[in-house]
Amino acid sequence: MQTMDKKRLGLYLHIPFCRSKCAYCDFFSLVPSNEDLVERYINALILHMHSYRTGAKDYAPDTVFIGGGTPTSIGTDMLLKLIRAVRRNFSVIRGAEWTVEANPATVDVAMLNRLRRAGVNRLSMGLQSANNNELAALSRIHRRQDFEASFRAARRARIGNINVDLMFGIPYQTRQSFLKTLRYVVHLGPEHVSLYDLMLEPGTQLYAQRQTLPFPSEDEEVDMYLTAVDFLAQHGYAQYEISNFARPGYMCRHNLKYWNCEEYLGLGVAAHSFFMGNRFSFIRNLDRYMNGLEIPSSAIRLTDQNDAVSPRERLGEYIMLRFRLAAGLNVREFARLFGVSFEQLYGRKMQPYIQGGYATYKNGVYALTPKGMFVSNYILSDILEFADLGQINMFDGTR
Repeated sequence: MQTMDKKRLGLYLHIPFCRSKCAYCDFFSLVPSNEDLVERYINALILHMHSYRTGAKDYAPDTVFIGGGTPTSIGTDMLLKLIRAVRRNFSVIRGAEWTVEANPATVDVAMLNRLRRAGVNRLSMGLQSANNNELAALSRIHRRQDFEASFRAARRARIGNINVDLMFGIPYQTRQSFLKTLRYVVHLGPEHVSLYDLMLEPGTQLYAQRQTLPFPSEDEEVDMYLTAVDFLAQHGYAQYEISNFARPGYMCRHNLKYWNCEEYLGLGVAAHSFFMGNRFSFIRNLDRYMNGLEIPSSAIRLTDQNDAVSPRERLGEYIMLRFRLAAGLNVREFARLFGVSFEQLYGRKMQPYIQGGYATYKNGVYALTPKGMFVSNYILSDILEFADLGQINMFDGTR
């Protein structure tokens, strides 16, 4: 089967390693004890890819996302080894979007030049804030000057598609300090901006400090979010998803797969997938993950969740994900996919939110306004029954 005839697929590869653990992070990540552990993990991940070579033979990835953790912390050679293995095991289409996540101070021009020549055409960089006191509160290892040096290195390496991650709700952050960050970012001119509300997750350092650090109030956070939506729009960044803003032609094709309910395959420890009608994830234990791939006869179960998605779950997830997008939910498309009327099921419940300015209805499309996006968890929990969908966080950074 030629590549053009194959089904499209998003491929995600998880690198769990960081140079240090940020105070807010509850993702599966760790500081490696030595370089041998990194190489062992990369070899296991390559074995994992190979195990899907036959199962994914009818698919051609058109997006590849290497995330973490901090993928660039493992060094150029390991990243290039991983990229070569992707090409060996999957029929990646010509012109695919290849993203690598990077933290400032973990990249230089030489690394980025080699990654670009290997096919990487999109870089996602975590600035979070342009104010050094706020970065220190998050225990980030970089300062603003480190970020700027890394950003300019990416431009010198001729990477023409850069995303910058920002946060609001940070300790010590004010409306003015947040505006300073926004002005700084638009001055640099990345193609894409992601904006996340800082979530205090149990087990993190910031959660333990939640009573002692000065956090912005909820009203201040709402103001920051709505200010960012307007400010970024004025500077050419259209909001296309709750947390994402892009210049024309630069929406993240990989993340759109998640929000459009398309198929994606996530490989690596703690990675999640929706593939061939099943939603599954891999174990959050590094040693067991590596042992299970290195010793196939070990009978170690690599998945910790593997469920067929029921029609009811699929309908609910579709609504939830479409309301993440500024494009909203088209009632005709909904009826075509599910054979039922969205308006009959949920139209009455949408009316108060339309009247309150939290949602719109135009030409058969329901969509949340920026004000509605900020409280989308509440709106969706009111509209839908989440007994089978689990907890949701609309500001969660997707991967």
